[in-house]
Amino acid sequence: MYAKCFKRILDLMLSFIAIIILSPILIVLTIFGAVAMGGNPFFTQERPGKNEKIFKLVKFRTMNNKKDKQGNLLPDEKRLTSYGKWLRSTSLDELPELFNILNGDMSIVGPRPLLVRYLSRYNNEQHRRHNVRPGLTGLAQVNGRNALTWEEKFKYDVKYVDNVSFIGDIKIILDTVKIVLHRSGISSGTSATMEEFMGTPEAMSK
Repeated sequence: MYAKCFKRILDLMLSFIAIIILSPILIVLTIFGAVAMGGNPFFTQERPGKNEKIFKLVKFRTMNNKKDKQGNLLPDEKRLTSYGKWLRSTSLDELPELFNILNGDMSIVGPRPLLVRYLSRYNNEQHRRHNVRPGLTGLAQVNGRNALTWEEKFKYDVKYVDNVSFIGDIKIILDTVKIVLHRSGISSGTSATMEEFMGTPEAMSK
């Protein structure tokens, strides 16, 4: 009952209240972002949502668009600005996703929406993470965030799908607040962001 009805009502209420309360911060970050990034402060990208339906995710930009001599974008760590690092460390870059939640593309809690090109790389079990709406935060985020391997993240995602509950969502939200305040798990062990998911080796899928 909660997953089918009340969860969406809770998402609407919380996202609407959060947008109202945080509107001054959203306005300030929009202005600062426009100056820091030299233009559009928002980053938009197509992501797969529930049942792998594609939607347009909105975040605050944290990286510039600098390219090499061949016209290719530089690696993430070279495009991630000091302002962007601060946004990520505070998780403020995620705030515009509140509008995705209000629109029904996302939920407060659920597996994080990843890249469209990953869809063809998931195994059957990993595809199940799309049986629910993607979330602003999720079980994987409160159990290691980007410090986890992709396989560990997906196991947490599927575990969440199989155990959606009101109490569980409240616990994840409270744990998220603690993690944001401690600024933990922002980067992986070897990258400024997270290495690209190339698929799970068959031996690990079993």
